Amino acid sequence: MSQASGKHLLVSIHDVGPRFTREVEQLAETLSGLLGGSRFAMLVVPDHWGMAPLAEDRAFQVRLRKWSDAGVEMFVHGWFHRDEASHSGAASLKARHMTAGEGEFLGLSEADARQRMMDGKALVEDVIGRPAAGFVAPAWLYGPGAQEALRTSGFALAEDHFRVWRPGDGEVLARGPVITWASRSTMRTASSIAFAALARTALHLLETVRIAVHPGDVTKGSLLASIDATVTSFARHRAAGRYTDLLH
Repeated sequence: MSQASGKHLLVSIHDVGPRFTREVEQLAETLSGLLGGSRFAMLVVPDHWGMAPLAEDRAFQVRLRKWSDAGVEMFVHGWFHRDEASHSGAASLKARHMTAGEGEFLGLSEADARQRMMDGKALVEDVIGRPAAGFVAPAWLYGPGAQEALRTSGFALAEDHFRVWRPGDGEVLARGPVITWASRSTMRTASSIAFAALARTALHLLETVRIAVHPGDVTKGSLLASIDATVTSFARHRAAGRYTDLLH
């Protein structure tokens, strides 16, 4: 295996929580096999759509802590994940076209965003017994209120579709599009598979490559095959790392 020095491969599982226990287990097993261990991240939703509170599921708490103890990085991924705000202008376009009602932090006020960030941070850190690696907004969408709250949140890392940065001072630590997949329609599935195939050729020159998978990906064999091919392609030339590596 030829691995380029100084190049990063960052892989993450989104929407981790009791609502998707089986799917997360499957994705974690898949990634562990492809990457040779637990060098990936999990983005934890404290109460997905208000239907699966982590605080009340002791079994999933135990599982989450075991993953963390094994080396999986844990990020706070919103609180509900669901977007209940009304939008206008550019935010309305993002809410309509970039996600299906999942951009929770796109329309929140600074105060509401900060409260959810702090509550999520406290819960996740209590469960895993160590600091959370950072914060990632659902659907990678941040409104002005969320951006300001994040700046003073104390989180070491954040990311969106095109970058990873340090919230405290805004320093960008990595640039480049995240490779991810879509399962909610045939057209979106096909386009995400096509982009992943292109990325396997076009993105090897990037210093940092990011790959993100979601629970819905396990519902389609074509997506799992594309994930396997994509992770394998990049892992052939660079070792899987951790987001916190970027801080050093």
